[in-house]
Amino acid sequence: MDKNKNATPNLAVRVAGVEFKNPVIAASGTFGFGREYGKLFDLSVLGGISTKGLTLNPREGNAGARIAETASGILNSVGLQNPGIDAFLRDELPDLQKAGTKVIANIAGFSEDEYCALAEKLHTAVDMIELNISCPNVKAGGMSFGVYPDSVHKIVKAVKRHCACPLMVKLSPNCADIAENARAAEEGGADALSLINTLGGMAVDYRTRKPVLGNVFGGLSGRAVKPVALKMVRQAYNAVKIPVVGLGGIASAGDVLEFMLCGARAVQIGTAQISDPFALVRAVNDLTNLLKDCNIEDINEIVGKLET
Repeated sequence: MDKNKNATPNLAVRVAGVEFKNPVIAASGTFGFGREYGKLFDLSVLGGISTKGLTLNPREGNAGARIAETASGILNSVGLQNPGIDAFLRDELPDLQKAGTKVIANIAGFSEDEYCALAEKLHTAVDMIELNISCPNVKAGGMSFGVYPDSVHKIVKAVKRHCACPLMVKLSPNCADIAENARAAEEGGADALSLINTLGGMAVDYRTRKPVLGNVFGGLSGRAVKPVALKMVRQAYNAVKIPVVGLGGIASAGDVLEFMLCGARAVQIGTAQISDPFALVRAVNDLTNLLKDCNIEDINEIVGKLET
């Protein structure tokens, strides 16, 4: 019997025990804490919000130019500007908790102790913690926690001991083998994975003979990274049993379905919001019609169903 195309498809997804009304989540970094976007649309439309990266202490961020436009994307070197965890808990979280959507706290530390302290402060206040392991480990000469499997396993295992809520580990694409790092995170106790974070890059001004960004190097995001993200999401999905959340160059409902076919159970949209503040809302609204056109009653039916 043909499926009823007039029926409203189910958009609800479950990630590590957390129920999202739809798979579209605002990515960390481009959405702040939702205040500005809340003036444009009802935040409850979204499946969830991943906060701007939070650190133990307030950070002013990097000096000089922080954003550089590139072909089909942007480079950013913001430097984790944020008010610090205590100010977030006091001034931002109460409004987020009233937004009618799931709250994911993205945390960034420069030592194992900092990450653990952040998780300890947050884990009973939010629906999920997203562990950003692309930060430089100051005790290891600046090497990112997310580069090698052993350091991934070590930091995830340490933070998990301080985290009662689901822990989602955000993987960096700047590594030798994303599948190995995905397995290391799972073995360390991760409840879910999100990927990819930004790709390392830089921009140069030949007139001044200087780098465009004040910090010289930055992270590349936007449409340009989508093919890399799709590949790595598929590799991670094939490597682990825990849920995968995909991000990287997503801007439309069609992109959402592509990532879900590769194995993502939910997605995050980030850079697209900069040029189109309604990108998230449009993706949510278009998903229903797109699923109807594809004769899909439940969006979960397509997760990982890429035919190769």
